[in-house]
Amino acid sequence: MKLTDKGILIVLSGPSGVGKGTVRAKVFEESRHELEYSVSMTTRKPRPTEVNGKDYFFVTHNEFKQKIADNQLLEYAEFVGNFYGTPLDYVKERLDAGCDVMLEIEVEGALQVKKVMPDACYIFVAPPSMEELRYRIVNRGTEDPARVEGRMKKAEVEIGLAHEYDYIVVNDTVDNAKNRIMAIIDAQHSRSDRVLDGYGKKILNVEK
Repeated sequence: MKLTDKGILIVLSGPSGVGKGTVRAKVFEESRHELEYSVSMTTRKPRPTEVNGKDYFFVTHNEFKQKIADNQLLEYAEFVGNFYGTPLDYVKERLDAGCDVMLEIEVEGALQVKKVMPDACYIFVAPPSMEELRYRIVNRGTEDPARVEGRMKKAEVEIGLAHEYDYIVVNDTVDNAKNRIMAIIDAQHSRSDRVLDGYGKKILNVEK
């Protein structure tokens, strides 16, 4: 039985190379929750396996800057020469419709979202070690040595911001990380402030 009318915004982020996308895809294989993935917008070129409109909305720099000027982005950030952002209207529309929406975004973007929507659920995906993070970035085969070092330095800063999140999930294995995130989503659906704001007012006749 659904206890709240409004959907939950779940913000998943962490350093580049930690495996956010792989973990997010595993979560979406689960049937216990009806999650919607909010596709981010970016100016970077698609990787060979990425599909426009599914993995990202790929746009030009000029198109992205126009979205910023029109206040059509929930958050945006520049990383390694490219912009990334989240379309605002789509997220609000789906939440109001009662859908749970998951954002998979960079740390800088997540902290921007937190200023606008502090009641969302913020999950930081962390590597088991910095050595393992470096291995994953290198093994991806998409970065030259200079970019690898840049991502590692950025990761150190981002891990230092993990305290800004509600939860920290270590991605030691994809299945373990997926199970931890599913448990967090279960808990969010039963938080008293959310339940009393919807179900409680209708059925229990109580106020927060």
